[in-house]
Amino acid sequence: MPRTVEATQRVPATLAGARLDQAAAELFSDYSRERLKAWINAGDLTVDGARVKPKTKLHGDETLDLCATLEEEGRFEPQAIALDVVFEDDAVMVINKPAGMVVHPAAGNPDGTLLNALLHYHPEIAQLPRAGIVHRLDKDTTGLMMVAKTLPAQTALVEQLQARTVSRQYDAVVIGTPVAGGTVDAPIGRHPKDRKRQAVNASGKPAVTHFRVVERFRAHTHVRCKLETGRTHQIRVHMAHARYPLIGDPIYGGRPKLPPGAAEPLKEILREFPRQALHARKLSFVHPHTEQTMTFRAPLPDDLLMLLDYLREDHATMR
Repeated sequence: MPRTVEATQRVPATLAGARLDQAAAELFSDYSRERLKAWINAGDLTVDGARVKPKTKLHGDETLDLCATLEEEGRFEPQAIALDVVFEDDAVMVINKPAGMVVHPAAGNPDGTLLNALLHYHPEIAQLPRAGIVHRLDKDTTGLMMVAKTLPAQTALVEQLQARTVSRQYDAVVIGTPVAGGTVDAPIGRHPKDRKRQAVNASGKPAVTHFRVVERFRAHTHVRCKLETGRTHQIRVHMAHARYPLIGDPIYGGRPKLPPGAAEPLKEILREFPRQALHARKLSFVHPHTEQTMTFRAPLPDDLLMLLDYLREDHATMR
């Protein structure tokens, strides 16, 4: 059932001159800034009983009244889908997502998603926005995701993402052989002609990806990427922009590159690899309750291990 949230705070002198949305984020810290801003716009969070705009400047000593409804994710059905739970306590879950699982229902994927699985696994999570999901992975990207089980935990984890204090590392197998690692610092936004794609775009949002070489093959490279930001398709877009697109990427990858003289099994796997070769291998964040830094690792899935074995064998045979 939907839950009503009611709270009152008096604005201290230390917040005199602050905008309402900024002060609200500090005084009602259990909720995200986006949620509070929506409540302000809806008139659910008022100043001295009056409905005002989020940018309204406060003088101090005003009374902020919050009366809002937390809606359940009621339109989505719980489904008994197996989850690989790496860690769980009363506040947080860490999931190792398989390839092929969509994170959130959308057009073309109305069910069978991580959200549907979470609603079955932990029904109380329906009270949270997006069933506690804090960040996303693409459908065919494997690896670690954090999910909150309480609203304060979700708010804290979202704030860590926004502050760029969550550490996320990915393994990728790319086309091409970079001499060394590097950094791609290029804004990402919607592709100007194809709305389903992202692109390096001067009017996009800042995006920074660091990468280093793990293992180099004849025409491909195993790289490790670290995100500073979390834009949609960021690693896929940035590595393609650097002219090292991911193997198997149906949107940004281009044509497979077959090493000269490669054996038929390697040619086949390079032509037919069914997804972008990307895996979220390591995740670190500060636990919202204990304030301890927690780090998790997920081993490479079988399909990437097999791909690397073929590339390694080819490299050893042909050098």
